[in-house]
Amino acid sequence: MQTEGTRLLRRSDIESLLSLRDCIDAVDEIFRLQGEGKVPAPGILGVRATGGGLHVKAGLLPGNRNYLVAKLNANFPANNARFGLPTIQGVIVVFDAENGAPLAILDSIDITIKRTAAASAVAAKYLARKDSSVATICGCGQQGRAQLRAVLLILPLTKIYAFDLDEPAAINYRNELSPELKIDIELVRDLPSAIQKSDVCITCTTANKSFVCKEDVSPGTFIAAVGADNEDKQEIDSALIASAKVVADSLEQSCAIGDVHHAIAHGLMRKEDVYAELCEIVAGQKIGRVADDEIIVFDSTGIAIEDAVAAAAVYERALADGIGTDFDFAA
Repeated sequence: MQTEGTRLLRRSDIESLLSLRDCIDAVDEIFRLQGEGKVPAPGILGVRATGGGLHVKAGLLPGNRNYLVAKLNANFPANNARFGLPTIQGVIVVFDAENGAPLAILDSIDITIKRTAAASAVAAKYLARKDSSVATICGCGQQGRAQLRAVLLILPLTKIYAFDLDEPAAINYRNELSPELKIDIELVRDLPSAIQKSDVCITCTTANKSFVCKEDVSPGTFIAAVGADNEDKQEIDSALIASAKVVADSLEQSCAIGDVHHAIAHGLMRKEDVYAELCEIVAGQKIGRVADDEIIVFDSTGIAIEDAVAAAAVYERALADGIGTDFDFAA
């Protein structure tokens, strides 16, 4: 279906057009297609600035109609404290892959939040123990909320430990999500003790120094390391990364900017020591969890195909439902 001009979609539009369940299913499917060699490798470009930076991720999405999708996200960790703005702000542009016409411009915040959480949920589906019941969530912002909502769609969790250096943020997290999700959320200050009692640990912070240590992780734990999306960020101790089974969303990105990057820089592992990319697991080319006592780390740096499949789904639903505003660049 061809729309007139370019469809402009605001954040409020996207929230109503893309559910977490649909996003998880779409990300699962695109990882399978990538593992089968049906999706070309995406690209990424980063530019640093004082206090943050801009990264551009682009990918080609095949289907009944092919799309080229590019996301431009500005990431400034101190934004909330300094300006009252979100850490991440940006736009996603959807192009027709046949002729390059710009089909849509979308606010990126909701898509980034949901596709990041969806990737962790897909990883948990294949890598966490099926009977996982206790999880620790590190980081009680919007991403921490989405991560919990997403993983609850995959695993039978009954107990959540929530940790954040900002205590009011943690309190708001518990007060909002515990009644909404009907799950016991306990705020913790002793993070090592909480992790030791957990089957799952999800880290979604802006930390630049590791805080999840090898000695604090029990056998069988699944860790989704989400926060390290540039070379200065780190959440997982390099000794833990080097000793665990590591699955990356993108091998190249994990070795360049993820938690794996730090373990390699410290001489504790090599690129070849990364067990698999998630797409290989989803496509059945490699086995995910093979034993209940394996410690598995998903190094999630965020890749363009996740943005592409989510943005394309939003665009097509917006056309079908008549949501958004059309404008013409050439007018």
